[in-house]
Amino acid sequence: MGIKIAVIKESGAQERRVALVPSVVPRIAKLGCDLLLEASAGEASSYPDASYQNVSIQADRVAMLGAADVVLAVEPPALDVVRAMKPGAILVSFLYGRNNVELTKALRDGKITAFAMEQIPRISRAQAMDALSSQATLAGYYAVLLGSVSMPKILPMMTTAVGSLRAAQVLVMGLGVAGLQALATARRLGAVTEGYDVRPETRDEARSLGAKFVETGVDATGQGGYARELTAEEKAKVRAVLTDHIAKADLIITTAAVPGRKAPRLIDAEQIAKMKPGAVIVDMGAEGGGNCEGTQAGETVRVGPTTLIGPVNLPSRLAEQASELYSKNILNLLEQIIKDGKVTLDMTDEVIAKTMATHDGVITAEPVREAVEGPSPGQPAAPVAATSASPTPKG
Repeated sequence: MGIKIAVIKESGAQERRVALVPSVVPRIAKLGCDLLLEASAGEASSYPDASYQNVSIQADRVAMLGAADVVLAVEPPALDVVRAMKPGAILVSFLYGRNNVELTKALRDGKITAFAMEQIPRISRAQAMDALSSQATLAGYYAVLLGSVSMPKILPMMTTAVGSLRAAQVLVMGLGVAGLQALATARRLGAVTEGYDVRPETRDEARSLGAKFVETGVDATGQGGYARELTAEEKAKVRAVLTDHIAKADLIITTAAVPGRKAPRLIDAEQIAKMKPGAVIVDMGAEGGGNCEGTQAGETVRVGPTTLIGPVNLPSRLAEQASELYSKNILNLLEQIIKDGKVTLDMTDEVIAKTMATHDGVITAEPVREAVEGPSPGQPAAPVAATSASPTPKG
């Protein structure tokens, strides 16, 4: 009998993605797995049950979870999902364990081996598993479209019988995966583009996409593909330079975020007040509290002359292809943990070790463990990583 892999239907109000798409089914089956799919799990992503071949459609979620050796999900699952899983089973999903303390405890106490997709290490070998990057790519694309339909003008230059219309000025702040995709999309749509990031190594990437890089003279290169926290003096220097560029922009996309942490503030109310009438900001950090003063997650608000959009779960708005990319990310991870039809967890493997959040009754991810259980006796708390711009793509 093969390993039973179950895929649940997402329950989040704004979640339309699914963790398995039909095209990936044959490749997972080749690993020696039997696939179980909760009824209608893929319908919101344009994958009806009938599109899945060689998959057992399950109407009873609890029974399905109880039989599963591996459970696949997109968002952090509800507690009832974890409680229905058998001890020793594997969960693969986004977890954000530091923010979901009760979920982490339930995984620990249920002796579930949990792989957190946001913890995939940013190394070359793990690129094909990097779900944060795959989803951020789509989010960056969609953010530009969302902003453009809220503007009182078009993005490209256009010549008409009564004169020419000037191209819009688009500023992207935070040149990680999402930011670079936003720059590329705005450029393809004909806008004049500028990019800003506190990490100067992103300069060449912005320029390769036809954008001008905003130079501030501050280098905030940090660890793990993220930027370090700026000093007060550095923040003042950066602000002075950026205020002028913010005031000239017709559309701004802000992307600064680190998974599971509060989003850094990039634009304040005073800077927003100096923007053009009709200008638009799409704040992709809205779910983490916002990159802009006044952002309201899930809402579009008017702040002075500016329309401020705080979208949540942008990848879900492109659920069909977001699910396809995420499903392939999971496939590539499963290939690391299922060998010859058996679950094989090589704890010396960097991908497995760093992605694993809980195992056999223990919280294995140290930052998550400290958030849930506190520091070990006699040990100082682990330093908290600074938050700033979104991750830079590798390779």
